[in-house]
Amino acid sequence: MSILIKNGHIVTASEDYVADLYIEGEKIVAIGKNLPMQADKVIDASNKLVFPGGIDPHVHLDMPFMGTYSSDDYETGTRAALHGGTTSVIEFILQTQGDTLRNALKTWQEKSIPKAVGDFSYHMAVTDFNDDVAKEVVEMIEKEGITSFKTFMAYKGALMIDDGQMVQLMKVVKEHGGLVTVHATNGDMIDSLIAKNLAEGNTKPLYHYLSQPEVTEAEASARFCDMLDYTGCPGYIVHMTCEGALNAVRKATQRNQKVYVETCSQYLMIDASLYEREDGAKWVMSPPLREKKDQEALWSGINQGLVQVVGTDHCPFTMEQKAMGKDNFAKIPNGHPAIEHRVEFMYSEGVHQGKISLNKFVEVCSTNAAKIFGMYPRKGTIAIGSDADIVIFDPNKKHRISVDTHHMNCDYSGYEGWEVQGKTETVLLRGMVAIENEKCLLKAGDGKFIPRGKSSLVI
Repeated sequence: MSILIKNGHIVTASEDYVADLYIEGEKIVAIGKNLPMQADKVIDASNKLVFPGGIDPHVHLDMPFMGTYSSDDYETGTRAALHGGTTSVIEFILQTQGDTLRNALKTWQEKSIPKAVGDFSYHMAVTDFNDDVAKEVVEMIEKEGITSFKTFMAYKGALMIDDGQMVQLMKVVKEHGGLVTVHATNGDMIDSLIAKNLAEGNTKPLYHYLSQPEVTEAEASARFCDMLDYTGCPGYIVHMTCEGALNAVRKATQRNQKVYVETCSQYLMIDASLYEREDGAKWVMSPPLREKKDQEALWSGINQGLVQVVGTDHCPFTMEQKAMGKDNFAKIPNGHPAIEHRVEFMYSEGVHQGKISLNKFVEVCSTNAAKIFGMYPRKGTIAIGSDADIVIFDPNKKHRISVDTHHMNCDYSGYEGWEVQGKTETVLLRGMVAIENEKCLLKAGDGKFIPRGKSSLVI
């Protein structure tokens, strides 16, 4: 199928102009003014923004966690992502401690390949590093196109590896051109504070936040940076929430280290005061929401180039699942629904309110993730030869977020009634019309696995 997009205001991470786009099959074939091509479908994008499909590098779909599973699977999650302008996601495969990476990969392939509506790739979470796993890490990079490896500095007994394992993993990953990502919080300190609060009868959601003070994240981020410096491995800190952790990275960059940082849309928008509400469980996630001063630091970090990516850490649970912790905050499944709203939020809260430029918006929502995770220039830009992952966006349309209208498989919204400036109108995935007139035209299985190469972003 051929598609001609006319008169769009095209925005990339580095460019901003009005032109036509001509698409044949899965690829962008021509860009220019008044293109003469005839096409099977013509879309008038006058007065609309046209930018590359969003890439969310931090989602959890059908993930086993805390005795249950996240409520979005690959079908509902990637469909919701498309509705919001995100065309590709990177999900986390979780190695079971004592088992192999290969078996974990097989499990996630069975979950994803038949169901994905949008494109996807994987990070491999290493939870039990040893000599055999080291060999598998090399296989994942060289044979499977999985070049990023997630580690946890918390969740002892389930996901956490110790610093010795971390360093050895970094050495292997560096040698073979991969990247180590981390959940950087001090698990031992957090576990101690949780136990202390529960012993004192402090069971409400507020104590989830108070058991993970800023220092737990700042210390772990600094320690991770020190290990990267020692091994020479490139690293990526996921879901950064606070000024203290950002300062640890600022110090690392003075050593000319390659440390990438991701924050999430919720940490830029909402704060820890929500934990004092009766329905505070809705916002229980790890790391927790922080203070307004941390929001300001993160927005500044984006503009300073210290924060390269905005993801979601999308990990939704229903209110029935959240109620597992009604008498004990430590049993509330961690996570909240966000995959559908990230792009619109970043335009409304960022561009519309003057916090970031249009180019920076595209950079943090798409291009930098593509570069860091080895998908560029196939993904993350509008260029001849790139995949035709395109968002046509109406910057003038206002709408309100609600559980009644979102497409995520979750029975509440953490942003109920929030007014948003700008709306995703039409979405193309590899030249296929995915979203049009607020309907998804693709089906389960239309999404493809995207194998990845080495990072190409220089900081």
